[in-house]
Amino acid sequence: MSLPLRPRGSCAFEQISLGEVMLRLDPGEGRIRTARSFTAWEGGGEYNTSRGLRKCFGLKTAVCTALVDNEVGHLIEDFIMQGGVVTDFIRWRDDDGIGRTVRNGLNFTERGFGVRGAVGVSDRGHSAASQLKPGDFDWDHLFGKLGARWFHTGGIFAALSESTAALAIEAVQAAKRHGTIVSYDLNYRPSLWKSIGGLAKAREVNREIARYVDVMIGNEEDFTACLGFEVEGVDANLAHVEADAFKRMIGTAVQAYPNFKVAATTLRRVITATKNDWSAILWHDGKFHESRAYPGLEILDRIGGGDSFASGLQFGFLEFDDAQKAVDYGAAHGALASTTPGDTSMATRKEVEKLIAGGSARVVR
Repeated sequence: MSLPLRPRGSCAFEQISLGEVMLRLDPGEGRIRTARSFTAWEGGGEYNTSRGLRKCFGLKTAVCTALVDNEVGHLIEDFIMQGGVVTDFIRWRDDDGIGRTVRNGLNFTERGFGVRGAVGVSDRGHSAASQLKPGDFDWDHLFGKLGARWFHTGGIFAALSESTAALAIEAVQAAKRHGTIVSYDLNYRPSLWKSIGGLAKAREVNREIARYVDVMIGNEEDFTACLGFEVEGVDANLAHVEADAFKRMIGTAVQAYPNFKVAATTLRRVITATKNDWSAILWHDGKFHESRAYPGLEILDRIGGGDSFASGLQFGFLEFDDAQKAVDYGAAHGALASTTPGDTSMATRKEVEKLIAGGSARVVR
């Protein structure tokens, strides 16, 4: 059974995402606490999938977000434009001069090395995206008149505020109304839900969103936290155990949510911050599909690897409507994204396909 994708020629966009796009400030090989300079990137869990689909795989995508109409907001916009993602649906908010009522989100991120893990410090309170609310986007125009084959959002955006949770629900309902495939990355972050109701609120919101999701992305810990499914005997640092736990979890999840057509996750065993065993698993139509394994994957920057997995997975369905290709493209794209700095992928489709085919890392001249 394939996904009921809308015909390519009937839609203006292959994919649209909803989420916050922040300015990432990266101290490179150093530490945030001792940095004297930072490299600037853009990044955001939901947006990263749109950029990967456009920049790596050449599909037309757009992002729905909000930015403050000042120099920092336009810097982030410039990054988005460099990635080729359509910016027509950015909601611009007036600058109050000092960011007292609205501002652009910042994300300070250390890559980690060896025994020193990666560190992320978000500075996104009162951000423009966190103040988005139902009614801010004309979903019937986007999904109906213009058309999108795929819509993606996630638990990070839903957790930014009570109004973004409500907006995410509004968006997935509208996407389903117009026959657009909906994917959702659970991406549970306790710190984001803490001030708006904690775990109970996370489950309330995510259970409602899950009713409209076709493609659910998340590991067994995400499913437990966000949807309340419990699986015993889980050790997230053993990839084979994690895969078994995911399989048991999905058996329960699809009974509760028969609308799930696909469920998928990456499988990571953390050896050090710069070396992980990496692979992925996907459930579709009653069968599990696993990617090739990438043992001892050497990592330059782990941030965004899961988002690149999600965009590769989306490409596999959008281009081929094939579950095995989806998990293969996702795993390979996520692996390659982990070898370059920044949240977003610098890989090409040819590089992804070479890796899927078992190609080596020998020099290309």
